[in-house]
Amino acid sequence: MGLLVENWIYLPAFVVVITVLVFVHEYGHYKIARLCGVKVDVFSIGFGKEIFGWYDKNGCRWRISAVPFGGYVKFFGDAGVASNADDTLEELSEEDRKVSFHHKPLWQRAAVVFAGPAANYIFAIVAMTALFLTLGQAHTPPVATEVVAESAAAEAGILPGDRIIAIDGSSIESFEQLRQKVIVGLDEPLHLDVERVGGNVKIDITPKIVEYKDGSGNVQKIGQLGIRSTKREFKEHGVGSALVSAVDQTWFVTTATLKGAWQMITGARDSTELSGPLGIIKMSGDAAKRGDDFTGSLLSLFNFMIFVSISLGLINLFPIPMLDGGHLLFYSLEALRGRPLGEKTMEYGFRIGLTLVLMLMVFATWNDLNKPWVKDFFVGLVS
Repeated sequence: MGLLVENWIYLPAFVVVITVLVFVHEYGHYKIARLCGVKVDVFSIGFGKEIFGWYDKNGCRWRISAVPFGGYVKFFGDAGVASNADDTLEELSEEDRKVSFHHKPLWQRAAVVFAGPAANYIFAIVAMTALFLTLGQAHTPPVATEVVAESAAAEAGILPGDRIIAIDGSSIESFEQLRQKVIVGLDEPLHLDVERVGGNVKIDITPKIVEYKDGSGNVQKIGQLGIRSTKREFKEHGVGSALVSAVDQTWFVTTATLKGAWQMITGARDSTELSGPLGIIKMSGDAAKRGDDFTGSLLSLFNFMIFVSISLGLINLFPIPMLDGGHLLFYSLEALRGRPLGEKTMEYGFRIGLTLVLMLMVFATWNDLNKPWVKDFFVGLVS
């Protein structure tokens, strides 16, 4: 019982993160749909039975539903929450066709679908920009204050006091940029430009793959050079530089996520690193507990929310039927063919997409159930 009291924050933190990000995502769909003249029947946070709701002046039912694992916007003319067309579309009056999603031009339908993931990206960029403007951007100068013995850095000839100024021809300004490149790249060779007393040098180095265990006991493979830097600075930003830094960070998270997914597919990275709903609950609670006070906890949870927002936007762009990217794929094929795909093709596509999504969900949840923190948590509840 003591463990339950200690960890009460996990579920509320998860609900806050998911509710905010689902609202942002679905509001993107909703807003662009309204701008395109589409009637919206339902705006739901969550699935399943409605807990409470209300109608707005346009007749849209805004609802909070029982299962907080997503949400949806149901447009006029949809047969269900997946935006598949209703069988009665051909029977609609001319007036109803004007507000039906499925009777809108192709570019408007694509814009409505794309708006959901775009809203998640916009939220992340705006949130990071605001943080950088108000708090500054913490960073560590890319200077090697210590080189670990027998590490990749020591073997390559990096010395204490060396400053890394570029990686593979791209300039860097912080130790975090160097670390991000190395961790995601695993053992990919790197070409460093190093500023050293007595003259600049070029160093070729191959990071070593090590297993890193986080605070929850989860094991991940990461690349490591063996350089430590102890300095800490805060970079102040104006609006322009804050926005540029926010876009850079968003781009890094996007490319790192795609690279990590590809490494799992090719076997370079263990697929057990993939987390599902239980993992997100755990990470949400960990983020909320990380602050020293209430304000610090909110800030930590907000930072985590930014990362999840980017991931949610990216995943929804994957070309899998049932996801926004799947709809965009169908619209691309429609543009090439000059006419929509057949009903049977769409139906089979959605069935395949649903199967893939459910399989991925089950696999990710199985990964979560086999992680050490799950066993420790449930054992602690009864001990």
